Amino acid sequence: MTTLQHCKTGIAAAAIAALFATTGAFAANGMSKADMSAAKDRISADYKAEKSMCAKFSGNEKDVCMEQAKGKEKVALAELTFNDTGKASDANKLAVVKADASYAVAKEMCDDKAGNVKDVCVTEAKATHTKALAEAKLDKKIVAAVKDSAEDKRDADYKVAAEKCDSLSGEAKAACVSAAKARFNKS
Repeated sequence: MTTLQHCKTGIAAAAIAALFATTGAFAANGMSKADMSAAKDRISADYKAEKSMCAKFSGNEKDVCMEQAKGKEKVALAELTFNDTGKASDANKLAVVKADASYAVAKEMCDDKAGNVKDVCVTEAKATHTKALAEAKLDKKIVAAVKDSAEDKRDADYKVAAEKCDSLSGEAKAACVSAAKARFNKS
């Protein structure tokens, strides 16, 4: 059974995965449609197997088990999409899905409690969820800032290279400008 501490660990893992995504540590595979379909079928089969395992439980224990199974399926699908595309937006969606899944499980686990203990449990779950969503939002902003910064640096380097070409004339200048445009991806 997953504890709140495991949920917090999952959220931390989501933040780390998002950090790796911003640094380019994960690469897009560009799966074929057949591979993507097969992977989705495996995820669906895993979900059905985990769901059937929940039948042996009853009450809130069964509810927690079901939330864990649903969460694993949603996270697996989001990971599949991210691994296929490698897009920062998909990394962000993955972090949000992980946070939501962990929150759903943690909240369900609080149902066994009563009174103030339950209130504290729900408040902790909400706080952990809010923190994870804030991390995902921050990671998204960091990715955008890094991208903007790289574009600004490239533009500045291109201006310097183009200025150096101004000291030349004729075909030498044209060749220099063409080389600078090619080097800094300008049209």
